[in-house]
Amino acid sequence: MTSAPFAPTVETNPAARTDAEREAILASPGFGNHFTDHMFLAEWTPEQGWHDARVVPYGPLQLDPATAVLHYAQEIFEGLKAYAWADGSVRVFRAEENAARLQRSAHRLALPELPQDWFLGSVDALVAADRAWVPEGGETSLYLRPFMFASEAFLGVRPSQHVTYCVIASPAGAYFPGGVKPVSIWLSTQYSRAGAGGTGAAKCGGNYAASLLPQQEAAQHGCQQVAFLDSTEQRWIEELGGMNLYFVQSDGSIVTPELSGSILEGITRESILTIARDLGHDVVERRVSIDEWREGTADGTITEVFACGTAAVVTPVGVLKWDGGEAVAGDGEAGKITMDVRSALVDLQYGRAEDRHGWMRRIPG
Repeated sequence: MTSAPFAPTVETNPAARTDAEREAILASPGFGNHFTDHMFLAEWTPEQGWHDARVVPYGPLQLDPATAVLHYAQEIFEGLKAYAWADGSVRVFRAEENAARLQRSAHRLALPELPQDWFLGSVDALVAADRAWVPEGGETSLYLRPFMFASEAFLGVRPSQHVTYCVIASPAGAYFPGGVKPVSIWLSTQYSRAGAGGTGAAKCGGNYAASLLPQQEAAQHGCQQVAFLDSTEQRWIEELGGMNLYFVQSDGSIVTPELSGSILEGITRESILTIARDLGHDVVERRVSIDEWREGTADGTITEVFACGTAAVVTPVGVLKWDGGEAVAGDGEAGKITMDVRSALVDLQYGRAEDRHGWMRRIPG
């Protein structure tokens, strides 16, 4: 069934926050703590395709107790940011890539693929409705969370015949308000994030739910993040609970674990590979063993380790810990190449550097 033309209706929130209330939130938004006055919704059925695109007041979703997503976890999501530029415009970073990844995730979870024009249109419509919520100054942004879930009320293991797509937005402060600080990583040897043929390459909630227990284990050992190995040999590094990893070599080259079907195809990950090459670094995607991480930091072959994700952009890794040992890259602080890569990406996102690759999409209006 062909989807209807994208033509959203807009219902203004009569209970929108006052200017003073909004400014108080924007003064210290944190991350994921506050949400804007509106949200975007659309529906899908086999008969109508995608339809009923609308911007409505932000509020609770009413779900039947038998709603399929609550029982069978048929759900996917995305995350991207909108940035206020000095010229008064608002830009989003690589939204077309988010649209494409949502389609790949939908295919893996047996959900209907959302057309790219619907994805981009939903982002445009919500940001336009809540333009005043885009924070300005420092490393602030408006975080956008598109998500899709099985909304048919039924019990039975089959793809849902009714699907809801939603976009919500949350003002985000600087991830590192006190400056960029290295994180400590706990090596999980008991749990795996995903397995071969599983949903590791899809951005679905179940992957993150599976990381929560090992993340608790990491916290018990004084670490902020957890690193996962492959589920077959427990030898090859995959990723953190929500970030991809990179290893800077003593010759200035950068190595990242190759995509294996169980690693999320991070948009920030791919962008950093391009930026690193622009900065003159050789970039290699290949398998990286846990022994290479341990031995490389010990003998100086690995001089820096960093991770990346939408929220933190680029995060230095100070130390990897496991039962009976630890591996520290360099002096345990943020390395020069790590910070050069981070600065190049952040400057591009905020319009302080040339957008050589056409990654920043202007929100109309």
